[in-house]
Amino acid sequence: MNTQTTKTYEYQTEIKKLLDIVIHSLYKNREIFVRELISNAADSLEKIRHIQLSDKDTGKEDLPLEINIEINKDAKTFIISDTGIGMTKDELISNLGTIAHSGSTEFLKNLDNLKGDPANLIGQFGVGFYSAFMVSDHVKFITRSYVKEAEGLVWESDGKNDYTIDREEGITRGARIVLNISDEFIDYTDPEKIKSIIKQYSNFVGYPIKVNGEQVNTIEAIWTKTPADVTEEEYNEFYKFLTNSFTDPRFRKHISTDAPIQMNALLFFPDDNIEKFGFSRLEPGINLYCNKILIETQVKELLPEYFRFVKGIVDSEDLPLNISRETLQDNRVIGKIRKFLVKRVIKFLQDQAKETPDKYIDFWKEFGQFIKEGVHSDFDNKNELAKLLRFESNKTNDDKYKSLEDYVSSMPSDQTDIYYLHGDSKKDVDQSPYLEMFNSNDIEVLYLFEPIDDFVLSALREFDGKKIVSCDSAEIKFPKSKKKKSKSEKSDEAPSNKDMKKFSDWMKTYLKDRISDVKVSDRLTDSPAILVNPDDSMTTHMQKIMQATQAEFKMGNKVLEINPDSSIIQKMFKLWEVDSNSEQLKLSTDQLTDNTFLLAGLPVDTKTMVDRIHKLMGNQVN
Repeated sequence: MNTQTTKTYEYQTEIKKLLDIVIHSLYKNREIFVRELISNAADSLEKIRHIQLSDKDTGKEDLPLEINIEINKDAKTFIISDTGIGMTKDELISNLGTIAHSGSTEFLKNLDNLKGDPANLIGQFGVGFYSAFMVSDHVKFITRSYVKEAEGLVWESDGKNDYTIDREEGITRGARIVLNISDEFIDYTDPEKIKSIIKQYSNFVGYPIKVNGEQVNTIEAIWTKTPADVTEEEYNEFYKFLTNSFTDPRFRKHISTDAPIQMNALLFFPDDNIEKFGFSRLEPGINLYCNKILIETQVKELLPEYFRFVKGIVDSEDLPLNISRETLQDNRVIGKIRKFLVKRVIKFLQDQAKETPDKYIDFWKEFGQFIKEGVHSDFDNKNELAKLLRFESNKTNDDKYKSLEDYVSSMPSDQTDIYYLHGDSKKDVDQSPYLEMFNSNDIEVLYLFEPIDDFVLSALREFDGKKIVSCDSAEIKFPKSKKKKSKSEKSDEAPSNKDMKKFSDWMKTYLKDRISDVKVSDRLTDSPAILVNPDDSMTTHMQKIMQATQAEFKMGNKVLEINPDSSIIQKMFKLWEVDSNSEQLKLSTDQLTDNTFLLAGLPVDTKTMVDRIHKLMGNQVN
């Protein structure tokens, strides 16, 4: 240093305070200094590239546009250099000597009233350079501007009270920053650690980044290219790099848009759902970038939780970041990105379901649970998400599925509701007495097998103007003209409607502690009786789940519907006509009721039921 040409500049009191915050309080982890210095170098290279393209006579030194990092563990130095635009003396003072130049005046006004984390208040002030002082007690910035006849300069500071600027001979265009690493942060002189940090945060910078001569960023930011310029192999390799997966993605979506904000995104839909194997809940899969610099990984704000299985990259130049680039300052922009991405993902899956239905069904089998979660939790998008739901039904063959749109399009003109029924398996639902009248009248019923399914359709409530109704609802009415008697059950000596009503009233009185009402059914053809649910807001299956998970939850009273054409009901009626207090009648009534509880999946007193069966068997033998 030539003391005759060296000039010392003292920091203002306010600037000292701001520096202290930047150095000691702002960043959550100190390794961010590597990202910040690389980002500044990349910005400088991008500026000189534009100048070279627009002015043939400016900035034409034969220098490669690249970033070099030299690490010397013995000397405890970290040196980063670029061949970018460089700085003049005035720019050094403006950019490095006066932090308030880029907007922190407003910050200083609020500094005395600052509460909590300083990063919550600091805006986009461009002071990432000062992150170097988090790991270094002395920083030297050597530079020469691209401007013709510019002189070489050296800026130096310990980040405390002042800084100096001096001339330096024999310097090429660009900047060279020398950090003397403090003893407590000596691990930042480990080349492998620095390479790891670069791969995490700066792997997609558009200029070569070399550490001790070895290029580190070898993966291209393909999301910035047009889809036509990216091969299938490149997409698959990038997905494997991003997710550490060994398989190719099932689907992908490449997005580039300028509205509502400028954004490039590359989204992948995995082949397998690891949650179904009992592993822990998936973390959000979207990483956020700004100009190919990583801002945050696994950003939960970019997509709703039910899309946590989606992996990928979102890159936007419009992101307002705080000074550390670690916390998003303006959530309104993130809200716009989220709203846009959700609609695009849903629309993309809808398109896949139409264009490649077999492939979509394979996706549905793996990830259908997430779509159901979305229908149940996302009020704004549930109607569009509902189009992605798939069901088996009493009209589908094995392993075939129907959408709600398919169901509605095939409904008879006089059918007003969409019907569904829950069971443990297709075989179980196929044999359910709740299906009898639907099958007799050729009405389609959607099958549900998962615990969440009832809650999903109850949250949806209707689709395309059609109410969605559980087959166990007491409100279902069938036209009398469509009522069909079972050949095996109908009788020429069936009691009159009036007499059967009297019998049902007796059953209601006898079963008053278990049943809220007994009605003569118009929906049964073969089974003697079923339980139906008078609470239209919650199916019996939902109530059963709530009872199992919440001790204080009370199961709603049920309605017993009896089939007047059933030989069992008719024999019970005859017993009642002879003697309404007979033991056989009461045993039969209790057993019939227990049977309906079992068919509805509800608990019964097993010991009492078995003892009753033994009595009935004994009476029969006698």
